[in-house]
Amino acid sequence: MLRIHTSLERGNSRTIAAPRRLLLKWAFEMIGMLLRIYSYLFELLLAVFLLGLSLVSILSGSDLHLEMLPWKRTQLTYWLLSVAVIGLLSILLAWLGRLRFLFLVYSLVIFGLLVRGYFLGGYSFSGKDEFHLALELTFGALLAIFGAWSQFRKKRRA
Repeated sequence: MLRIHTSLERGNSRTIAAPRRLLLKWAFEMIGMLLRIYSYLFELLLAVFLLGLSLVSILSGSDLHLEMLPWKRTQLTYWLLSVAVIGLLSILLAWLGRLRFLFLVYSLVIFGLLVRGYFLGGYSFSGKDEFHLALELTFGALLAIFGAWSQFRKKRRA
């Protein structure tokens, strides 16, 4: 901490706190807030997409074929529906300040499914564009984990 000493009448000194420390604190708080907003939006868009995909599959009577996921046909449709509903509930509860750990667990599960499905399983990419999309989705899910985790930071009172 930067200290500036000034002489007073009786030889005492006073310390002036550096504004640099306050600026760093503010910057970290802003980064945490932006990560939280990003994680809510990322997981919300993903959950809405999965909900729509599963509902279209159910209403049309056709089976989904997503080779990167461990489920097949009708089972895949209902798993996606379940994951979407759980995701929407966890986002809502975290946003309301209740059961925040559930949102972190959901974010970890999504990241795990992406890593396992795209990179650890037997999935083969059709080209570099699909590979780049998989990398972007996986990196986005990783950032969402940091945003979900940042909601557990203790807040200090002034």
